[in-house]
Formats: sequence, structure tokens, C-alpha cells
Amino acid sequence: MFDGPVDAVWIENMNTVLDDNKKLCLNSGQIINLTDRMTMMFEVEDLTQASPATVSRCGMVYMEPGALGNDPLVKCWLNTIPDAFKKRKGLAQTIEGLFTKYMNEMLKFMRKNCKEPVFSVDNNVVQSLLRILDCYFADYVETEVKKVTPEDVEDFELSLEQIFIFALTWSIGATTNLEGREKFNQKLKILLSDKVNYPNDRMIYDCMWNKTTKEWMIWTDTQEEYFVDSKLPYGEITVPTFDSIRM
Repeated sequence: MFDGPVDAVWIENMNTVLDDNKKLCLNSGQIINLTDRMTMMFEVEDLTQASPATVSRCGMVYMEPGALGNDPLVKCWLNTIPDAFKKRKGLAQTIEGLFTKYMNEMLKFMRKNCKEPVFSVDNNVVQSLLRILDCYFADYVETEVKKVTPEDVEDFELSLEQIFIFALTWSIGATTNLEGREKFNQKLKILLSDKVNYPNDRMIYDCMWNKTTKEWMIWTDTQEEYFVDSKLPYGEITVPTFDSIRM
């Protein structure tokens, strides 16, 4: 296992082991033969000192995350959506269209106008978006004992855009501070279609989408009214608040 920065000496010693003879020649003059049972793994910070020949020998192509973009992540993920969704004509294209309409625009807006207490990278917040969507999609994965009907998929499609907005809010829009959330809220509401039907007097962080009743619910309405149990010790009393319910 090789780690640490790549420097000229490191590269020179490594080149010999990457040839067909698989011999590691060290500065001390010692030669170590690699057997068929041995594998070399490289975990390096960058490739600024590596020549194209060295990189090609390692069999790798290096690209900056910024140059790669988020489309490869999304396109690979689209291949993993439930088979029942793939069978539904146009549904995969509809899902991809939501990424084009909302994700790219809001990610660009967040980077330009919102501050993050802890810095994140684009690939990571997009991956968070995909994971939240996977949570909703999991109910539609067929198993030996569970079959998904076309009617189930049709019913799900009615909530698709709302679910996407919810996932977008708590991935791309979740890493910024309070001031940033207000800006994110204003921008996203401009993009929302009438179909989403989000309450005008509420921030997008205030509600969750109830896929059973197909309506937006304020977080505090998702729990019954709380009554303090008089028998509980003071230290064990936890009064649910807007933020704790949401978390």
C-alpha cells in the first residue's frame, strides 16, 4: 500500500515494479520481486509529479471532481431505480428531468449565495439527495414475496415531484446556515410548479410530504399533542419541539 504525496523519487522507484518484470528497485540497491499473490495499491494526494506514462501504467484516469460534474452520479443512479419504475413509460425521463430543473439550478445558487458552517463538496450533497430518494423508492423494489403493480407506480408518480423537493431541501439545502436557508427557500419557491402546491406562508423546511394523504404537513402536526407524564423524573422529560421533531 502506497500513500502520501507523489514525488520524483517515489515515481522513479515505482516505475520498475510497474513493468512486466514486476521488480521493485530501491535506492539501497535492493530488488524485491512481486509475486502473483501480491497487489500494489496507491492512495495518493495528487498526481502533480506523475508523468502520463506512470499514470497509464497504473491503469487510471484522474479528473478533478469539478470537471467531472454531477451528471455521471445521476446517470449511474438512474440505472438502479426499481424495475417497476423502468417499466413505466416515461417515468425514468421524468425523474431525470427533475434533476435538470431543480438540482443543477439550486446547487449553483447555494454555492454562490449561501454560507456553510461546515464546507461540503457538490458530489457529496448530490449523493445525499440520491440516498433520500432511495429511501422513498425502497417500497417499490420487488421481492419474492412482494410484487409492485402498475397501479402502485401510478399512485407514486403523483407524489414524485413533491418527494424530490423534500429530498432536495434536506440534502443540497441542508448544509447552509439560517440566513442561507431563507435565501434557498425564496429561490426554490420561484422554481416550484403549481403541481407541488406548497403552502405559501411556510418555508420549505417547515413541512414534510405525507405520501399517504398526499399533502404537506407541518412537522409539529406529525405528532400527537404532548402531555408531560407526572410520574417521570424531571431529567427524563423530553418535550418535543419543532426542531427535535424535524431532526
